[in-house]
Amino acid sequence: MSQRAPALMLEAMATRSLPQVRLRHGPFTVEDARQFGMRWDDLQTKFWRRLSRGQYAWVGLGEDPELKMRAVAQRLPAGYAFSGLTAAWLLGLDVGWCELIEATIGRDVPVRARAGVRLRRAALPESEVMIRHRFRTTSAMRTACDLGSRSDAVESVVAVDMVLRAGLVTVPQLASHIERHAGAKGIKRLRRAVRMADPRAESPMETRLRIALIRAKLPRPSVQANLRDAAGNFVGRADLYYPDRRLVIEYDGENHKDRMVADVRRQNALMNAGFHLLRFTAADLRAPRSVVAQVRQARALLPRHPVSPDEAQ
Repeated sequence: MSQRAPALMLEAMATRSLPQVRLRHGPFTVEDARQFGMRWDDLQTKFWRRLSRGQYAWVGLGEDPELKMRAVAQRLPAGYAFSGLTAAWLLGLDVGWCELIEATIGRDVPVRARAGVRLRRAALPESEVMIRHRFRTTSAMRTACDLGSRSDAVESVVAVDMVLRAGLVTVPQLASHIERHAGAKGIKRLRRAVRMADPRAESPMETRLRIALIRAKLPRPSVQANLRDAAGNFVGRADLYYPDRRLVIEYDGENHKDRMVADVRRQNALMNAGFHLLRFTAADLRAPRSVVAQVRQARALLPRHPVSPDEAQ
């Protein structure tokens, strides 16, 4: 039996029992169903999935993020916008789908809490709203400012790094926003995040590693530094790099096993060129003090090297 066979069977069964096939195309309310002659009891069958109070969808629809967002959008007032991590996900940033959907509504909009939705009340001018994948969502600048001003200092920098890396906003644009909104709620946290951000960071975990070192009062490392041997030949690029110690710091992500051979060859080339390496994983970052201690010890043991202007960047 093909993969589509079960869905086709459900569709055929539901078609025989439906006065209107339009209910199969997305979330709907009990009132919507009543307009087609259906009763509440008709919805308590295997053909329908309850999404929230008084809201249903045909079981043949995939229970995916799009369906969930369509359902939430249907329950929110007209002036809403998806925001926070949900907006970041819609913008294509390196964040996973979060089951708790985030949305912002105006401060004066009368609406009660919604199950499965984190509602934030704040000023929401239309100039800070865009349409992304048919959903109203906060603009890239607004999303960067919202996430960059949150209380978690590390995750604020992670968010700003991602937006900068994606080219959705620039550091000067963020700096201009901060200057125009001096004294606004959360602006100090946003200023701190922008000061610590680096658009060259290539992954959230790399950012978390960098911020762990900076917060421990170690020197700020170079990010995605090009490394060359004594003859000037390119030998690799470092996630993080201390040129005064020729110390390379690498984060090994989930795909490290898939490229282990290439990584070993690269590591050998770097060591033969006189560089020193420390490698860390997600498990290591769950104990950042140990990571900091190892980097601090390496810096204390390694000889100091003169740093050229290019390496200092």
